[in-house]
Amino acid sequence: MPPQPSFPRSMLRASAAELTDEPLQVVEGEIPADLQGHLFLIAPVGSVSSDGLPNPDDSHVWNGNGLIHRFDLAARGAIRLTTRLARTPCFWADLASRPGSPHERFGFSDWGMSRFSLHLGMRNQLNTAFVPMRFAAGEPTRLLLTFDGGRPYEIDPTSLEVVTPVGGNEEWRPGADLPLPFPPVLSTAHPVFDHSSATLFTVNYGRSTGNFLDTIPLVAWLARLLHPLARLLAVVLAPLQALLRRRLGVADFVHLLAWDGQGPLRRWRLVDAQGQPLRIDQTMHQIGLSRDYLVLADTSLKFGIEQLLSRPFRRCPALARLLRRLLTRPQKPDTTLYIVSRADLERADGTDPKGLQVVARKAVIPLEIGHFLVEEPNPNGCITLHAAHECATDVSEWLRPEDVSALDGRPLDPALRGMIAVGAMDVGRLGRYEIEGETGLVRKSTVLNDPQLTWGIGLFASRRDAAASAAHQGRISSIYWQSLGFWPDLLPEFLRRLYADYPHRLVPVPAVLGGSGDGKGRPSALFRGDTTAMTIADAYPFPQEQLPGGEWRTWVCNSPEFVPRPRPEGASDPGGDPPVDPATDGWIRCIAISEQAKELWIFDAADLARGPLCRLAHPRFDPGYTIHTAWLEQIAHRNSLYRIGARADYDPRLNPLPDPVRELFEQHVYPHVDSC
Repeated sequence: MPPQPSFPRSMLRASAAELTDEPLQVVEGEIPADLQGHLFLIAPVGSVSSDGLPNPDDSHVWNGNGLIHRFDLAARGAIRLTTRLARTPCFWADLASRPGSPHERFGFSDWGMSRFSLHLGMRNQLNTAFVPMRFAAGEPTRLLLTFDGGRPYEIDPTSLEVVTPVGGNEEWRPGADLPLPFPPVLSTAHPVFDHSSATLFTVNYGRSTGNFLDTIPLVAWLARLLHPLARLLAVVLAPLQALLRRRLGVADFVHLLAWDGQGPLRRWRLVDAQGQPLRIDQTMHQIGLSRDYLVLADTSLKFGIEQLLSRPFRRCPALARLLRRLLTRPQKPDTTLYIVSRADLERADGTDPKGLQVVARKAVIPLEIGHFLVEEPNPNGCITLHAAHECATDVSEWLRPEDVSALDGRPLDPALRGMIAVGAMDVGRLGRYEIEGETGLVRKSTVLNDPQLTWGIGLFASRRDAAASAAHQGRISSIYWQSLGFWPDLLPEFLRRLYADYPHRLVPVPAVLGGSGDGKGRPSALFRGDTTAMTIADAYPFPQEQLPGGEWRTWVCNSPEFVPRPRPEGASDPGGDPPVDPATDGWIRCIAISEQAKELWIFDAADLARGPLCRLAHPRFDPGYTIHTAWLEQIAHRNSLYRIGARADYDPRLNPLPDPVRELFEQHVYPHVDSC
């Protein structure tokens, strides 16, 4: 077998340093003369204790404070970089209770994919995605920063300061109503903003104790073994479930929330056709929007008890390995969508604090979905959805100390602990689906894959501005996708076992382990999907090179974003002969990381195969795993009067707590938050 390319260890190293207006340096090529606007990027950079990556306790690479990056394009003939940490109230509490501080007994710890304190609650790390919003004509664009495990927050696009949560604590229902200042709140990292009605839509949901228990393979095995006693067991456990629901609020629920940018949240309780609350088995990482429907997804980012239990036993690899095997299930091989009619929302009163019931129609897609896009038109009530299928690619699993290689059984490199296990166990796919909004029936589906390019499909970019939408009647004709690729050194034996029986398999397990077989490898890549022809129309596989000394120089693509080419004011399309496609008229900017360098690469969006037009770097630009992005043509200071005051938000939760906790807020939280 030829030498296998190695994953860049530098993805597990990142700086949390804050930079101000630093010019990037051109490494190769030339900055496009008419590059414009401002690019925003978010990346987790470890905890207040680690001061960057790696996380010292080998927790998931996504478990970290969000570092906001803003690249100002064509500013005085250069691209300049400013970064700021997303400092929420729980950030300041975490900082004040870190090891060695007077309040360290209240301190937070990393629990797999989350950070939690038994005295203070759950961290909202704001490290995942942005949502631009403009609620009124002439108003500067406002910017939301999000996290799956907490409320979204507005930031000031100019100063990058965290300004206010959307909705107060009393407007969000915790997954468990624990007597802690920072309750565990589940939401989506991808709320959607509807420009036609100037409304932000998001979700607030919870999972019951039984829901979590059902995800544990050991419990499922015992249920099958003891099937004759299952009904009796359900009767015995019913009082416990009722007690937990009554005392801690632990229950299945999904609330759809809407916000107009200045008032309280509106709320609807979503139920199925039988009138029962929706049950989410994994997470609701993303939601989508068409003209007449909202699309909610139970996405492939799973979250379960086994991830929380990884911490107590990490010093005993044998026990950790056993518990992981008994408690961990694979992600669901199918995706459940819930479709909500906007007409039904209008008929129900969203101002009811408890929320009136609205029925959500169910649709099932027979592959996992992590990210998706929904087209704005839905002719004859038919929704068009474009999806990335992360097939047998489990981003909620990460390399741990007890892991050994699926290829040779040897311990995996300690320098990779915490990285997502993206030695994918099958090739990923792109899908296009036409779904009846009123019934959930999938009318038509088209799925494609590429043996080289579609391993570990993740993040996306597309042109979604008003000009492009007008030119294509709101259709999405091109989507740019990033794939992490396949990396043998990121495939532990545990993941091989977990997905050996994957039901939608295209590549046999021996072929997965044996390499690509065509000499091309399975590199990280940037590619464009043509959604009409359902083909990969353009692609750039990122280089993989073994140096003379045996070291690998392999590049990983991350965080793509579309930057449109400027057009004369009033021009609806670029024109030309042949006409220029607005969906490809611009640039794709992405982060490129190798073991030797970390750079910003700029591509011609109409010619990815040409390679980067320009590569830029800075000595202090040191990201690790970067996530989602946004582009704004112009930025201005936030001028909205909407703000949730910190004292009004937290004092009701602090009143029943011990004096030292209230003192921590008075001394170390309120002074910082009130000064923003």
